[in-house]
Amino acid sequence: MKQTSRAVWYAALAAALYALNAPLSKLLLADVPPMMMAAFLYLGAGMGMLVVGLVRRSKTGAGKEISLTRKDRPYVIGMVALDIIAPILLMTGLSMTTSANASLLNNFEIVATTLIALLLFKEKISKQLWIGIGFVTLSSLLLSVEDATSFHFSLGSIFVLMACACWGLENNCTRKLSHSDPLEIVVVKGFGSGSGSLVIALCVGEKIPSLLLIPQVLLLGFVAYGLSIFFYVYAQRTLGAAKTSSYYALAPFIGVVFSLAIFRQLPTGRFWLALAMMILGTIIVTKDSMKEQAQQ
Repeated sequence: MKQTSRAVWYAALAAALYALNAPLSKLLLADVPPMMMAAFLYLGAGMGMLVVGLVRRSKTGAGKEISLTRKDRPYVIGMVALDIIAPILLMTGLSMTTSANASLLNNFEIVATTLIALLLFKEKISKQLWIGIGFVTLSSLLLSVEDATSFHFSLGSIFVLMACACWGLENNCTRKLSHSDPLEIVVVKGFGSGSGSLVIALCVGEKIPSLLLIPQVLLLGFVAYGLSIFFYVYAQRTLGAAKTSSYYALAPFIGVVFSLAIFRQLPTGRFWLALAMMILGTIIVTKDSMKEQAQQ
């Protein structure tokens, strides 16, 4: 029971840290190209967690964590590849839509993670969880429609949803690695995905941001991606991919609060309706997870 409670706390902390991503990235995107942003966010995660690992090893020695092995290689490659694609899609979408909209759409990751967990890893999904997924999906569709009269979709929202789909698959790849050292996983994610994104950014002609901006993006990456992923992996060990994702669903709502406070943009009526549906769906999903945990 204590182990489960600790895992829930880790998942909530991971959500709170990741919530900083959308609003602060939106601010930095005014001066940093999207692909460069994605690259330095993940490099910041890798660098920051590498330092944390060195400090931990100097104090506690090698530790009892299990290192990644050759058998993990397919999942590592999948994780890194998806972590190259997803943040590029997110930053591109974020540059085209509001921070609040992008933050709320991030909850679609619940749907993607859960469905992939069902299809690939045969995780059980209750009727209540299906209902919650339905509300989240409807809310995401509502946020994605730019013009209700002509049913025209927002390109920025589509990019964000594509990023969520990639992260849904990536979450399940990471789950297969959750037996290994979370810190090592984040370092591999950070340097692998960051380097890949940087190469792509340079190939398409994006310019490296100024020396004043790079440390800011690296720090955001360390907090919002590095520490967030670190705690997420720890939570996944106990809760599984679908349940951890349901707790992680707090991140979009925290992100919305940050976005409204920072940008002070008054959302449309459609946004508030989508927010209500998203909250309802998230409550249903979370209650379902709580019920399953109580039965274990």
